[in-house]
Order: sequence, then structure tokens, then C-alpha cells
Amino acid sequence: MSRNLLRFAKALIAAIRVVACVLLAASVAINFANIIGRYFIGVSLVWAEETMLFLMVGCVFLGAALVGWSGKHIRMDVAVLMLPERWRAGFHLFSDLVTIAVSVAVVVFAWPVITMLAAFDQRSNAANIPLVIPQAMLPIGLFLMALLIAIRLVIRPAGAGKTSAKGPDR
Repeated sequence: MSRNLLRFAKALIAAIRVVACVLLAASVAINFANIIGRYFIGVSLVWAEETMLFLMVGCVFLGAALVGWSGKHIRMDVAVLMLPERWRAGFHLFSDLVTIAVSVAVVVFAWPVITMLAAFDQRSNAANIPLVIPQAMLPIGLFLMALLIAIRLVIRPAGAGKTSAKGPDR
């Protein structure tokens, strides 16, 4: 089971990386096109700023899932680092469990907003993008982060080994 979970996590991580990279590259391309248009042709893309913002929101929240997998998400751990090693593992486990709980709570509370935006087909002003798309990136990213942290905890429980930037060292 552990091997299948790790295989699933690696495939999910690869997909998230590809999508995040595409979103970032699209944002850079739009910015470049807007710069060329503005300074060399004298025409600005009206929708560029808004679209780049939405692309970056997607990139950030998808990237949060990758950060959660690696165990490098922001924690207030100054005091925890002063504790004995065996206590630290418990606090890191507690931190991961709280992160999962908060992420799932945000997903649950965000869902009605997402469905309402979809039902009303609310759109952005300049780019006419359905607002459900960028708004959905928050619960999607947090759900993926909670899922990947949970998989990491199942594969490599806290204190059973170090977690590298690529995730559990198995």
C-alpha cells in the first residue's frame, strides 16, 4: 500500500508541477507581450494585469501542495527547535495534523462560494474570466496540500526519518 501511495503522490506532484509551470510561463508570456505592446507598439493589453494575477494565484496555491509534501510549509517553530528531538517529532506531527484540519475546513467553507460563483457566472471586469476559476484554486490547492501531507504522514510518520525537498526519503 505504501508503494502505491508513493507512486500516486509522485504522479500527482508531477502533474501539479507541470500545471504550475504552465501557469507561470503563461503569466510571463502575457507580461512580455504587454511590455512589447505598451513600449514598442503603443497598445496595452487591457486584460493582462488581471489575467496575470489569476495565473499567479493558481501557481501559488498549486505550489502550496508541493510545499506541504516536502514539509517546508511555514511554521512558528522557534520554540520547537529548542525542544529535545523526540518532542520535536510530536510537535511536527501536531503541526501537520493542524495544517490538514485547517486546509480541509477552508475547502469545506469555500465550496458554497465556489458553487455560487459558478451558478451566477460572475466574471472579472477586464478579462471576462469566470471568477469561479481563480477562486477555485484556493480550495483545490489546499485540498491537494492536505492530501499530500496525509500521504506523507502515512508513508513516513513523523520522527521515522527526515523529509527532503522532494518528500519522504523512500
